[in-house]
Amino acid sequence: QVQVVESGGGLVQPGGSLRLSCAASGSIFSINAWGWYRQGPGKRREVVAFMPSTGSTTYADSVKGRFTMSRDNARNTVYLRMNDLKPEDTAVYYCYIGAGTREVYDYWGQGTQVTVSS
Repeated sequence: QVQVVESGGGLVQPGGSLRLSCAASGSIFSINAWGWYRQGPGKRREVVAFMPSTGSTTYADSVKGRFTMSRDNARNTVYLRMNDLKPEDTAVYYCYIGAGTREVYDYWGQGTQVTVSS
């Protein structure tokens, strides 16, 4: 089992920045992927950034050049730095962790609201 706790959402003006955090605890040795997803009003959940345990991080086209995902292994935490935020970035953001030894299980955070508005 992996526990996932997010923080860092809020209200920001267009062009502003926010940093989301996602801390993992429990069976962290079995984590093989981290990700950030979002679900805007009336929309389906979509991937924003995905970081496998080995390999490169990938980003949705809509956030490339503006969002950066990073990881602090000592803290078992990943971050999503969001710059130049736009109203269309408004959504609930969810941290995802894929973990398991024989098969991969999906773990999700509780979600954190990001609202971009003037």
